[in-house]
Amino acid sequence: MRNSLLVAASLLALAPAAATPEVVDSSSGGFTVKTTLNIHAAPAEVYHRLIRNIGDWWNPRHSFSGDSHNLSIEEKVMGCFCEKLPNQGGVRHMEVVFLAPGQRLVMSGALGPLQPLAATATMTIALSAVEGGTKLEVTYAVAGYLPAGMNSFAGPVDSVVAEQFTRLKNYIEHGDPAPK
Repeated sequence: MRNSLLVAASLLALAPAAATPEVVDSSSGGFTVKTTLNIHAAPAEVYHRLIRNIGDWWNPRHSFSGDSHNLSIEEKVMGCFCEKLPNQGGVRHMEVVFLAPGQRLVMSGALGPLQPLAATATMTIALSAVEGGTKLEVTYAVAGYLPAGMNSFAGPVDSVVAEQFTRLKNYIEHGDPAPK
């Protein structure tokens, strides 16, 4: 029995950690969602792929163009998380407001269906070294007005944020963002 417990504990330690999405709080005026992942790579590599390879891991279904390779994040304060559209069109999804390479990225902006609403949002992406890789914490706080209440968006936004950053994890660890 003791040996089987040790084997089970060892397997759990080696298993890839799944995303732990959470609606931290939610009200008619806004909500906060948080996703935490452990990624088997150094913080510098996670940061590099997060910023410079977004087109390789972002789900194209969550873009306006249908092609995630039209997405880019400018690695500077006031840099644009933007998307190119046909006929010289484009979308400014978010703006970089804080940048500490390999440690923290803070961007301001309402994503997707939140964009045309009277909403404002901030996404904080924190990276910290842990045994075996990087702990990635993504917190997205959204506030604004919606007749039905902003809290009606909390669950769907939580799911999309968790999906995107799970895809980043899969891309880094397996070379493919598809669910494992």
